[in-house]
Amino acid sequence: MAKAAGVSRTTASLVLSGRGRELRISQDVEQRVLKAADELQYRPNIVSVGLRTGTTRTIGFISDTVATSRLAGDMIKGALEAARDRGFMLFIGETEGDAELEGLLLQAMQDRQVDGLVLASMFTRTIKVPKTITATPAVLLNALPEQPTPLPAVLPDEVEAGRRAARILLEAGHRDGIYLIGAGPGLRDVPAESLAAVERLVGIREALGGMGVTVAGARTCPDWQPEYGLAATRDLLRTERPRALICFNDRIAMGAYQALDDVGLKVPADVSVVSFDDHPIASWMRPKLTTVALPHYELGRKAVDVLFTEIDRDRADSDRVGEVHRVPMPVRGRESVAPAAPEP
Repeated sequence: MAKAAGVSRTTASLVLSGRGRELRISQDVEQRVLKAADELQYRPNIVSVGLRTGTTRTIGFISDTVATSRLAGDMIKGALEAARDRGFMLFIGETEGDAELEGLLLQAMQDRQVDGLVLASMFTRTIKVPKTITATPAVLLNALPEQPTPLPAVLPDEVEAGRRAARILLEAGHRDGIYLIGAGPGLRDVPAESLAAVERLVGIREALGGMGVTVAGARTCPDWQPEYGLAATRDLLRTERPRALICFNDRIAMGAYQALDDVGLKVPADVSVVSFDDHPIASWMRPKLTTVALPHYELGRKAVDVLFTEIDRDRADSDRVGEVHRVPMPVRGRESVAPAAPEP
């Protein structure tokens, strides 16, 4: 390329690095170099640039099952687009929950001198943070550390989501007969390791309690799948006649719909139903399900935004505890909630 422009390699290198004017290279020479670079479709050697500048313009994204999960795929999309907006590339690796594989992926990313790392979880939970991750600017996504760490974390605002779900029913006039399916009524009545269950329950109880309303009862589910929602709601209906259900995710709500239909109760005419996540099934169900959405895309973007703050930060303060960033969960109002029926 230098030969095509009729200049030395040093002169061409200086022009392409943006230092031509600084070193008083003439505008005519600069234009010849740039024209030759364009005609030859010249691209700089990224490895050489990285060695010179101390940055590879790459980010590592290590997850448990996010990369192959249809539900959380938008988390990857948000991270990809936020990185691309800054001219960075995202390297993606998946551990499938294997701690040894996680360590190998982490080492591989660091061997490639990525500028930062995102460590992501499919489900909101606490995790054991690998000690070696702090050698690189990093962010936890959809996870909190088991032990204090300087790494920041990005999570959905599950407590506020719980408040929003409860307010949907309160604003529709529901005060009695509100039951929970999936977790509760106590804060210990939750599936193991489910941080989302605890936080949603805190928000629900807070919003209802603020209006002097108590949870009428609850049925826990060992796993948040339709068959467990069906079984839990059937068990509830053997002894109770709910006016409203708050289901802890949309798959549970799908099972609850079936149980209600089995005994001739209609949604929302007889029983209003509110849920969480905004899984694709929420808009397929009939009536369409009102739910509080997990903001997967926004979580991915936010994680990369926070990571760039970490990259630019003075990392000398290793004793600090990482900040927790909460991303709002929006309400998807549909057709599964009706005004409360008047007392007979």
